[in-house]
Amino acid sequence: MIVVPGPSSIKLGLKVAEILSVRRVDVEYKNFPDGESYLRLSEAVNGEDVVLIHTTYPQPDKRVLELLLLINTLKDLGARYVKAVVPYMAYARQDSRFREGEAISINTIFKLIERAGADEFLTVDIHKEFSLKVFGIKAKNIPAAESIAEYLKDMDLVRPYILSPDKGALKIAQSIGERLGAEYGNFEKTRDRISGAITVKGERVEAKNRDIIIADDLISTGGTIASASKIVKGEGARRVIAVCTHPLLVGDALSKMKAAGVDEIIGTDTIESEVSRITVAKLIAKELSKS
Repeated sequence: MIVVPGPSSIKLGLKVAEILSVRRVDVEYKNFPDGESYLRLSEAVNGEDVVLIHTTYPQPDKRVLELLLLINTLKDLGARYVKAVVPYMAYARQDSRFREGEAISINTIFKLIERAGADEFLTVDIHKEFSLKVFGIKAKNIPAAESIAEYLKDMDLVRPYILSPDKGALKIAQSIGERLGAEYGNFEKTRDRISGAITVKGERVEAKNRDIIIADDLISTGGTIASASKIVKGEGARRVIAVCTHPLLVGDALSKMKAAGVDEIIGTDTIESEVSRITVAKLIAKELSKS
């Protein structure tokens, strides 16, 4: 097995290769003056089983194209089997036609990944697991809750309550809560399909003098987390900690959440960011070692 860390997942790729004790093949990468990507594999891959690790953020359009180029190049250069590991899969939230005439973006991208030559696909906490059914190849989602819970265990939490800001992320909150032996629940989130405006409403949470962990699959603008934080801080929460698998952190997301009373923001390294303190390398390596 060879691990190829794509240009957007160099640190994570190195960690996975080290855990598995396998050879690493680096990618020579640069941007042309017009913004186009130049990619070159530094060593031969003919006849090898290759694990390509390449996330698709920031610059999702560019990163998705690089993913396709790398998969196709590996196959073109003779790789026997290519596992595409995409820690964060961009466009996964557009998994249905919510309004008439919309593109179901993730379906198109998955078809392109398969067509480019991927023999297998792995991702971490995809927005909706059912979207993987589009693939005609083996495809699997890896939950990050195990790594998140292990990190939280060392934080000296006081009567923690794991809170999902909407029903969609309740599974994540439940998985973390069960591992910590903590209570969990969810708020209700509604999003205007045209304006994108978010409203968060919640049942009363017994938050007084407790550490509230707001857990979600991703944090984009921080608006959902900020709204939930205001509610539980109003109920007397001792501390509010926001955790997510994918820290997109668009614009002023960090300052927005802090202004709403969030004391700490923690993400995983599916995306490299200033809050990416939890690694999913062991989870990915564990899954890769199964086959």
